[in-house]
Amino acid sequence: MKSVFKLFLNLLPRPLLIRLSYLARPILALFMRGSKYTDPIDGKKFRSFLPYGYEKQRPNILSPSTLSLERHRLLWLYLKNDTDFFTAEKRVLHFAPEQCFLKRFRKLSNLNYTTTDLLSPIADVKADICDLPFEDNSYDVILCNHVLEHIPDDTMAMQELYRVMKPGGYGIFQIPQDLNRDVTFEDDSIIDKAERAKIFGQYDHVRIYGRDYFDKLRSIGFKVEEVDYTSQLSDDDVNKFRLAKGEIIPVVFK
Repeated sequence: MKSVFKLFLNLLPRPLLIRLSYLARPILALFMRGSKYTDPIDGKKFRSFLPYGYEKQRPNILSPSTLSLERHRLLWLYLKNDTDFFTAEKRVLHFAPEQCFLKRFRKLSNLNYTTTDLLSPIADVKADICDLPFEDNSYDVILCNHVLEHIPDDTMAMQELYRVMKPGGYGIFQIPQDLNRDVTFEDDSIIDKAERAKIFGQYDHVRIYGRDYFDKLRSIGFKVEEVDYTSQLSDDDVNKFRLAKGEIIPVVFK
């Protein structure tokens, strides 16, 4: 039954899935409320989170209220506690805007906030990350999370991100990363979608990034900080917020 349900979800168009998820959130949040776990994005508490995963289901991961995953909650805590993102005037470019952030960031009066993506139905500007329609040195902050693993020419994409970032600006470029790998793995000869999903985590991922991801960003010109934010939190808080202990936030500067 689970495999049939999963197949059904994979067949649904992405815009429809987004609309359905908006409808389901209030019901899920009410049904699963409790006190054991907290979503730091909206402060709501639950007895458990939902399972999530493309190939392999991870238990207790998806927030019932914001639909955030580990990486979203980690990013929120970092931005909230360690940056002036929520208070200083910034011009922000956000690629493939996540539902859990979109409305919250748009409401921030200190931000001049633009979203962009080639396919997302909720983005402001439809654009190819390898050929952006923005002027040089335009943005103080660039958020580009879980995008680059989809891009065949990630070098060109990184160069474009560097070009449109203001000198003195910063970006957060999270990716699915295997920290046990020294070298990023790619294999264009694997064309079967099921096999690609098994190897790369999703059929539309083109690589598994290793630790050399940080050096590739440096080769573009970025200064890179490999922030292990969970090391600054107690084990109780890591569990309470349902974070992935040891996940690195790649923070880049121009």
